[in-house]
Amino acid sequence: MFSVIFPGQGSQSVGMVKELHDKYDYIKELFKSADDTLGYSISKIILEGPKEDLDLTENTQPAIFLASYSICEIIKKESNFNLDKAKYFAGHSLGEYSALSISGSLNFKDAIKLLNERGRAMQAAVPKGTGGMIAVLGVDIKEINNLLEDNKDNCKCYIANDNSNGQIVLSGLNQDIDKFIDILKTKKIKNIKLPVSAPFHCKLMDKATSIMSNKINNTKFEKPKNLIISNVTGQETQEIEKIKDLLIKQIESPVRWRESVIYMIKNGVSNFIEIGPGKVLSGLVKRIDKTVNVNTINKIEDLNDIKLND
Repeated sequence: MFSVIFPGQGSQSVGMVKELHDKYDYIKELFKSADDTLGYSISKIILEGPKEDLDLTENTQPAIFLASYSICEIIKKESNFNLDKAKYFAGHSLGEYSALSISGSLNFKDAIKLLNERGRAMQAAVPKGTGGMIAVLGVDIKEINNLLEDNKDNCKCYIANDNSNGQIVLSGLNQDIDKFIDILKTKKIKNIKLPVSAPFHCKLMDKATSIMSNKINNTKFEKPKNLIISNVTGQETQEIEKIKDLLIKQIESPVRWRESVIYMIKNGVSNFIEIGPGKVLSGLVKRIDKTVNVNTINKIEDLNDIKLND
């Protein structure tokens, strides 16, 4: 039994899926459709850069979606591998939109438009340069929760991503993040400041929630072909109204990636296929459970290497 997983922000790189774009006319058409829908050339930013433009949240989110969607189109047209047979589709943050679109819940143009708007709303939720995120390494979520609780009067930081065993991401205003880094130093806990310009997946994103609430509720969704794992709950759903509600809540809620992967494994999944740029999620899945089989598809040759365990 297998699940298909889709990456989120941080997996982008200039030139991603260029090989597919150059080889297949229908991928060129897909890129053109994306440009027409957004009203600017996301294609040029993906294929040529500069990196600074690709790394802008309003561009990163639709760009990663377009890359993942393109790879899925190649799989459908150039291989015998049937994605519809996956028990679950799951995505990390914006990757959940990829999961929904590729499973038939959200059409391509609506998905890419929503992600561009989502990126802009999240970036604008706090003044530029005032918020950030850090990855805390080598400790579990219980220990981080205790530290946050013990220091809540001194600094307000929030768990944004529970990514894997020993990798928790925190969000907050920079002044609070810096105070918490000092606390982690005294505990000799390793942390890395992430190259992001806003504190995603926490209550500081409330302005983005109100903007995206209207946009998501006014967008047509269908019942997905596959069971979708929600970032908010770490569990499955196929109900349209629930999917919309959870996408709205996702903006301020922690990404429960570790719990999502554990849920899928407990429900019979022994194979994960990451579709999209990079291999970030493949690494996280292996950290969560070394016994599962992980495949990554982000170039043509990868199609020949898909091996599933029984």
